[in-house]
Amino acid sequence: MPAFATDTARRHWRGTVLLCSAFLLALLPGRPGSSEGPHLREILARDFISVHTRNTPTTYYEGRQGPTGFEYELMRRFANHLGVSLTLNADHHIQGVLDAVREEGDLGAAALPLNPMLEGLLFSRPIMLLQPLLVYRRGLHPPEAIEELEGLEIGTLRGSGTDRVLRELQAEHPGLSWKESSELEVAELLGQVAEGTLDAAVIFEHQFRLNRLFFPEVEDGFTLGKPLSLAWAFPAGRGLGLVNAANRFLDDLRREGELDALVANYFGHDDYLEYVGARTFIQQARERLPRFTELFREAARNSGFDWKLLAAVGYQESHWDPEATSPTGVRGLMMLTNATAGDLGVDNRLDPAQSIHGGARYLRELKNRLPESITGEDRLYMAMAAYNVGLGHLYDARKITEQRGGDPDRWRDVRESLPLLQEREWHSQTRHGYARGGEPVIYVRNIRRYYDILAYLDRSQEQFHELNARLPDGVDSDVFQLVPPKT
Repeated sequence: MPAFATDTARRHWRGTVLLCSAFLLALLPGRPGSSEGPHLREILARDFISVHTRNTPTTYYEGRQGPTGFEYELMRRFANHLGVSLTLNADHHIQGVLDAVREEGDLGAAALPLNPMLEGLLFSRPIMLLQPLLVYRRGLHPPEAIEELEGLEIGTLRGSGTDRVLRELQAEHPGLSWKESSELEVAELLGQVAEGTLDAAVIFEHQFRLNRLFFPEVEDGFTLGKPLSLAWAFPAGRGLGLVNAANRFLDDLRREGELDALVANYFGHDDYLEYVGARTFIQQARERLPRFTELFREAARNSGFDWKLLAAVGYQESHWDPEATSPTGVRGLMMLTNATAGDLGVDNRLDPAQSIHGGARYLRELKNRLPESITGEDRLYMAMAAYNVGLGHLYDARKITEQRGGDPDRWRDVRESLPLLQEREWHSQTRHGYARGGEPVIYVRNIRRYYDILAYLDRSQEQFHELNARLPDGVDSDVFQLVPPKT
């Protein structure tokens, strides 16, 4: 179960599984008399599986290190499990995914709610919990019950499952009304709430966790209805071989703890910047950052980092203030010590160009000096931690991690050990002694969040839509269909 699930949610989850088990019995592996059919054989023969998905932060998008997303990770692993390559079509909304699977695709993986009543489709076993959540625009009176939603402009996504929950609630609360759209995605829906076009929206809890960083004007209200289940969709009438293979794959992941680990990794942590901090960052990204953007781009070209990452480091260090000075003597936009500046050939720490280029070179040096066993984003996060606390203290935290049975090459393990450098029991055993080890953990977390916001703003400006799908040509700005009250 996800790390954030409550006891009540767990009970709902078990109930959902039991409710669906009878309907899905025909899909279970090894059922006597079931025919595997040609579908899986076709996939193995052509050596690739065609998956239809959505371009959203909860499913699939292009991240800093390439394709990423919870369902992308599952798709990739499933393709590897079958021994075939993966081809993706992410140019869909929900209904487009379902139509494509019925007509031509092998599999739909797009935050789809399990719905055995849909014609022409079969579904896998439940993958994770989908808890509907009411969110609202900051400044409104916080709604606390369904009765308080009457009269509000509420939006949701058609076919996502939240619309189904609202219809079930309307049977008990006939005054409930809302708008639904099949053309928008969650980020656009939250944008309309933030801008005041909508008062509130109904999405899923995990979707809000991933998107709330970009919309500090939107608050979470309360959960609605019973949780649904996320599942994969397959075309009906082509045998059960692929469905059974997917179910076995998911069972193995769950039994080995890998599925729960993926859910927790993508949705179990809420590193949300508090409202004032997020609004201030977005405002300064628009007003203060443009002065230094080209310098960050130049430094990025020379150092091999993403310019937005360097800009995020600069904000964490100085809030992009080139004259910043700390009580300990570090100065400038990238807050270099006098000794570090000397080693880097920076003779004026208050010069923005020298500071930015020097900070980028320093981060690159730290990353290069880490052991080769540290790879990928773990290597980047540890380099950023060393920028804050020093390489020696980072090595001490890695040693403590190993003593505690963790993996010293994984950031998620090392970040648990860094705060122990503040405790005598632990720092007395290290080479470099005491450090305020909690700070680099917050430091890295904040930089990651600042980077995410900058990446979102940059994509929006360039009209890319990794996190916020663009409306198709010819669609009016009013893409909602009203579901009126039944009173």
